[in-house]
Amino acid sequence: MKKISVKTGYKEEVIDVTREVLRAVYESKIENGICCIYTPHTTAAITINENADPDVKSDILKGLLHLGFEKMRFDHTEGNSPAHLKSSIIGCSENVIIENNELCLGTWQGIYFCEFDGPRNRNIYVKVI
Repeated sequence: MKKISVKTGYKEEVIDVTREVLRAVYESKIENGICCIYTPHTTAAITINENADPDVKSDILKGLLHLGFEKMRFDHTEGNSPAHLKSSIIGCSENVIIENNELCLGTWQGIYFCEFDGPRNRNIYVKVI
C-alpha cells in the first residue's frame, strides 16, 4: 500500500492525483489486478472524471454548490455538514482495473481528490491487488 499526502489550499477544491496513482501502480510491479484509491476523511472524496478540460474541476464544485446544502440548517454543530454530504455523494474511493501494469482509464479520464472542508493536510491510500 502507498500513502499519498495532499495539502489542500482552499475550502473546496478538486486536485488531479492521477500521476501519483500511476506511479504507485508502476512501483507495485503488479501486471494485472485492481487498484483501489481511498481517502479516510469524512469531508473529502475520490472521483474519476474528465481531465482534458480544467473547467470540469470547477464545474463539479459549482454543481455541488447548486444543491444548496450551504443554505440548510443541520443538527451537526461543527458547521461542516455540507462537506459531509458532498463526500457521501461523491464517495471516498474508486477502483480501477490494471492491465499490463497500467491503469485502464479512458482517454479523457483522470483521478481526483476532492476537498470539501479545507484547507487541510489529507491522505490518499493506494492499494494494488
